[in-house]
Amino acid sequence: MDFLEQLNGLPGKLDERLGRIASEAELEAARVDFLGRKGRLAELMSHMRELSPEERPAFGQAANAVKERLITMFEERLKRQEEEREAAFLAGFDPSLPGRTLWTGSLHPITLAMQEVCAVFQNMGYEIAGGPEVETDFNCFEALNMPPEHPARDMQDTLYITDKVLLRTHTSCVQVRTMMHRKPPLAIIGPGKVYRRDSDVTHTPMFHQIEGLLVDKHVTMADLRGTLTAFVRAVFGEKTRVRFRPSFFPFTEPSVEVDMSCTQCGGSGHVDGQVCRVCKGSGWLEILGSGMVDPAVFTSVGYDPDEVSGFAFGLGVERVAMLKYGLTDLRMNFENDVRFLHQFPA
Repeated sequence: MDFLEQLNGLPGKLDERLGRIASEAELEAARVDFLGRKGRLAELMSHMRELSPEERPAFGQAANAVKERLITMFEERLKRQEEEREAAFLAGFDPSLPGRTLWTGSLHPITLAMQEVCAVFQNMGYEIAGGPEVETDFNCFEALNMPPEHPARDMQDTLYITDKVLLRTHTSCVQVRTMMHRKPPLAIIGPGKVYRRDSDVTHTPMFHQIEGLLVDKHVTMADLRGTLTAFVRAVFGEKTRVRFRPSFFPFTEPSVEVDMSCTQCGGSGHVDGQVCRVCKGSGWLEILGSGMVDPAVFTSVGYDPDEVSGFAFGLGVERVAMLKYGLTDLRMNFENDVRFLHQFPA
């Protein structure tokens, strides 16, 4: 049998081989056997140099035609296999069955808490203000009545970038920036991320705060008490009790801590005859700090403390989220477990 006859016989041999193929692996092996670099077609074409010059053109044309035929046969068989696989899949498919419900995401509990808190104060007439997370020492400390030697700085666990530049430890910097660029009256809240060098079960290096400021003429502690009482009851319910305790903050005088009745026991200190694990039996939970703006702060931003007065307050958004949604571990907020996140309303 000459080379041309062997060449023209390849399609028939491939057709016979395809009839025995039952898998994609076998189909690929056949393709390599017939069309690979060392396959049957390549082997026959290597004999072209043995032919006379008159025979080579006819042999070359026949080789190209056979190659096209072999490729077409493989493509048709592959298409047929795909159609058979699709038909087998559809054979077990019932189009009358309902489709799968798409999974929908939801906002993070910290985002939900921040949006709710901001909405409450916006309804009271407060504006939302913002500022950079990398701050100057002056805006973060000195303008807030905390000079370099002040002991309150030790409580901040500050992350410094240089001696005079740092990651803000509170959003009170937003209050300073706003007062330095605007004249009273003003009422603002400053939500955002803050950073401290602290990490344990109840603390994280990055967390969220919302701090508020109201400055006008004749602002009193009664205004502060009424505002914060209305806020707590708007977020946690009208029956929530609120109390104010004397405290100390370097940028407010007088200063007060604000407590609310426990969200777990309702203020009784007990749940099912057992001491409440949330408030430890006291019936109260600390929710935020506040006070009347210290005159030294007004002086540092160019306000006349004899002409204006005001109050400021600050709260941790994570704490609000934990109390509102009954969370027991602060770290749950940052583990990105979709099972946890999916429990909150979209």
